[in-house]
Amino acid sequence: MTAIDFHRALVFPNRIRKFRKQLNIGSLLELSERVPGITYIRLSKIERGEIFARADELRDLGRALGVAPQDLLVDVDDAGFDIAAWAEPLHGPMPTDPEGERGAVMLAAALRARRGGDPALTIAVLESEYGIAPVILSRIENALKPLDRWNDEVRAALHRLFGVKDDAALMAHVEALQARGDLDPVLPLVANPELRLAKSRTRIAALRDELAAEAAPGTARAAFSTPAAAPAARPAPVEGTATVRLLPVFGTPLPDGRIARTATDATIEAPRGAGSRAYGLRLGRPTLGAGLPGRATLVVDPDRYPATGGLAVIRDDQGLRVLSVTADRHGRMLGYSESPDLEIALDTLDPADVAAVLSAVFE
Repeated sequence: MTAIDFHRALVFPNRIRKFRKQLNIGSLLELSERVPGITYIRLSKIERGEIFARADELRDLGRALGVAPQDLLVDVDDAGFDIAAWAEPLHGPMPTDPEGERGAVMLAAALRARRGGDPALTIAVLESEYGIAPVILSRIENALKPLDRWNDEVRAALHRLFGVKDDAALMAHVEALQARGDLDPVLPLVANPELRLAKSRTRIAALRDELAAEAAPGTARAAFSTPAAAPAARPAPVEGTATVRLLPVFGTPLPDGRIARTATDATIEAPRGAGSRAYGLRLGRPTLGAGLPGRATLVVDPDRYPATGGLAVIRDDQGLRVLSVTADRHGRMLGYSESPDLEIALDTLDPADVAAVLSAVFE
């Protein structure tokens, strides 16, 4: 049987937490204040190894932590490196539910095998005839959560697709497929530690090369020099010059995780590069989980489109919604919310209704 990688979501092990602790920076929020160019949510995902950092982000983090950016990278092929030991301080003992994780992987493989064996079972057919939207299909096929965490509609659609009556029958069917070896060709595509390791190795090596090239003499960017342990203090405003631009803050919580664009008496400082239509948006509720508390205020720029790993604000007839942005294996951009649990295909929305979040301030 193919090994199931319980750490499959952790592609970028790094030393950010190690150096943060050495500097007695107890919270990620405090580090976030030292690197305003990286949103708190993205910084959290980078430190937790869930997404890759860019070279410029590593430079900013290195300056804030007082180390060379290359020192933040991990050699995943080092004999002393253990992904489980690295992950435990950040994610706790893993897996917390090994049977649920195994079931999610088996179901992902079964769905891939089902689609691979029936050319007529296209993404469009799955959506039109079974009600499985492309974003949901991608999440199931990548084993993002166990069967019992999907809602009734999704589970019922899977029952119809596999011709079974309930969850127990579905998982029994999946186990039978595995016992016959029918899932062996596709299991490595879902949760193979070698695939995760290869992805990490390739991207980390590319980051090392990029940082080394930028630090070499004669390059456009100067070599990394002795850094300060903390960012320099902001220069005092000079009378008669506009050094600070203040943006109006909006936001009243609505049902279902939406936010009304109602004016408040608050303002927020505009980050460098914010467009002329940028504004502040007060969350009111932690719709993306504990990583983005309800008392946070976001800086939203309607003239910028969000990037993978960042945050987006989308607009509909009932208000605004904040989403965490990622992409599926086909390159489609998706937005997620934890409370309520939503997945929204951003590529299907009018770009005028999608805005990027530039930064966040926490009260």
